[in-house]
Amino acid sequence: MIGVAMAPGGSACKEVVESLPTVVDNDVATTKTESNPTTTKSSVGFIGKHGVHSNNGVYELLECPLCRNLMHPPIHQCPNGHTLCLNCKIRVHNCCPSCWYDLGNISKLKHEQHCRFRPYNCPYAGSDCSVTGDIPTLVAHLKDDHKVDMHDGCTFNHRYVKLNPHEVENATWMLTVFNCFGKQFCLHFEAFQIGVAHVYMAFLRFMGDDKEAKMFSYSLEVGANGRKLIWQGIPRSIRDSHSKVRDSQDGLIIQRNLALFFSGGDRQELQLRVTGRIWKEE
Repeated sequence: MIGVAMAPGGSACKEVVESLPTVVDNDVATTKTESNPTTTKSSVGFIGKHGVHSNNGVYELLECPLCRNLMHPPIHQCPNGHTLCLNCKIRVHNCCPSCWYDLGNISKLKHEQHCRFRPYNCPYAGSDCSVTGDIPTLVAHLKDDHKVDMHDGCTFNHRYVKLNPHEVENATWMLTVFNCFGKQFCLHFEAFQIGVAHVYMAFLRFMGDDKEAKMFSYSLEVGANGRKLIWQGIPRSIRDSHSKVRDSQDGLIIQRNLALFFSGGDRQELQLRVTGRIWKEE
């Protein structure tokens, strides 16, 4: 992906830009035959100063319109989409020579940090996975490499089991992914501590950006013996790591003693049933 950022709300430049020549550098390729060298246009496409073929227009996108050199970060862009290399930006006193608007100080690198099309990190919890990609790539990765449970539907009923829960301070259960409304949602369940309190936490993350995540809501419910806890919230985007969501306590939190009470029996084994549903806000 080649991306450059616009300077938001650019203002028109009032100073006059120094006159710079526009040089079109259409280099040609030399092919040699048995008789003598013949100079011909390249049959492959445009060849610039650096000998880069541009069948798909990539070279032209990265070519500075003034000096005709390849642009390297930081690449600057005016509000109307015209780009310029850093050296030429200085030469024209920060004014776009095409439309006379302020070029601003936002570069391609800064844009990539916040671009909504930037790759997502793998949402798998419990291991440091370095895989990144778009959502279809990560869904296939979770299924094939992490062997996570995949379910279709917007309601669920899960039971989480753990022997000797008093001996476990931190634990992460297997991730579950739900296909719902044509989107994917990750259900997390973890044991950790808040201060000196031992707790379990269930929460949902959305496989997409934060803006789209806010289009959905979900509820989680645990209970037994006539008691019930219900949580309702908005799924967090996987742009936020599972540890960030957990540490923000944005989910259903159950004290360990209460979770064992809900589990029944002699409270020596965790058997906690979590039910929930996902819906789309109108």
